[in-house]
Amino acid sequence: MAFALKISILLLAITMAMAITITMRVIPELDPKPKPSSSLHHNGQDPEPKGTHDPVLTPSKRIGRFLAVNTTNPRATVQCKKDTIICSILVGGGGRGRCCQNTCVDVLTSRNNCGACKKKCKFTETCCRGQCVMTAFDKRHCGKCNNRCPAGQFCVYGMCNYG
Repeated sequence: MAFALKISILLLAITMAMAITITMRVIPELDPKPKPSSSLHHNGQDPEPKGTHDPVLTPSKRIGRFLAVNTTNPRATVQCKKDTIICSILVGGGGRGRCCQNTCVDVLTSRNNCGACKKKCKFTETCCRGQCVMTAFDKRHCGKCNNRCPAGQFCVYGMCNYG
């Protein structure tokens, strides 16, 4: 028992030593020694204030992380301005496309505009055919939209006839 305790203390000490060594290598060394004061005048003061002889480069424009920043969104939405004809053409036929908040949306599948504009589904619900349904327990939409359970089976946790 005492031997195992000594081994574990030794391993802990080695691990701590390695962690300190790695940490010290990552931290850059700071120069603790002051530079020689050869530029001081006979009265002991600098001829010019500090920082005036070192030019500081300031960028005129903020530089981004990416070289070529695309300013336009390739998947930008079409502004419809309450024109449902444009939305029905772009989204698809069958009354799917609607103009909601100046944006064309598919009201049969959109969680934020399910069946009508601004009709939002709850967190546990999914928009299927324009209705907010709980796919975990709905027999007509078990696990996903339009996945109907066979006759006599129940939908439990998104699976037909679970358990």
